Amino acid sequence: MKYVLRWLVLCIVALVGLQLYFVARIAAMAVVAPQSTAFERSEAWRITTEKGELRWHQEWVDYAQISDHLKRAVIASEDDGFSQHDGVDWEALEKAWAKNAKAEQRAELRAPTGKAPAKPPKIVGGSTITQQLAKNLFLSGERTLVRKGQEFVLTLLLEHLLSKERILEIYLNSVEWGEGVFGAEAAAQHYYRKPASKLNAYEAARLAVMLPRPKYFEKVPNSGYLASRAGTIVARMSDAQLP
Repeated sequence: MKYVLRWLVLCIVALVGLQLYFVARIAAMAVVAPQSTAFERSEAWRITTEKGELRWHQEWVDYAQISDHLKRAVIASEDDGFSQHDGVDWEALEKAWAKNAKAEQRAELRAPTGKAPAKPPKIVGGSTITQQLAKNLFLSGERTLVRKGQEFVLTLLLEHLLSKERILEIYLNSVEWGEGVFGAEAAAQHYYRKPASKLNAYEAARLAVMLPRPKYFEKVPNSGYLASRAGTIVARMSDAQLP
């Protein structure tokens, strides 16, 4: 029994220590830009392993050096309540769960009798910009309840220790926009041969639409969906509230 209790105490101490580490890391981000994220490091390893060389494009630029068009486009496309919520958009999350449940029900109805239903399509939605940043900064890509719980904790820490402007600044400088392409400046140079500060509304909207599947849209830049969705985002950008 003492052996079990000892391990339980050690696990609790390790968990608390990990959270304190996260607190220190996030607090430092208020004044020091993160050099890399967990997602970037995993991508660097994958690219190096598959390609035999590291293809990497990233350049940090301050918040003021990123076009307001891109800020508004990303908020309109990814998280229209960014400036108001506390890091988690509970209404959007509830809607995403409901869509997942319906997709699973449809898959079960279509499945032949006696066979397991096909995996339903992934429903994108529910995660805020802050949640995406928390995941990219510190977590792996695995999908478990423990990892999701840690994501919520990190999201709350980001919201309490950093300003909304700083959260958006870090997000726009680290989010993936293609294979080995990270951040607004690298994306603007890669796709439009111009700095992020010079992006116009339509260019910004196209970049924002790419975010859920950047490597896919990098390969199909003439996608009809990309053009159509970008037009929709342009129309919504005026309603996007900047922090």
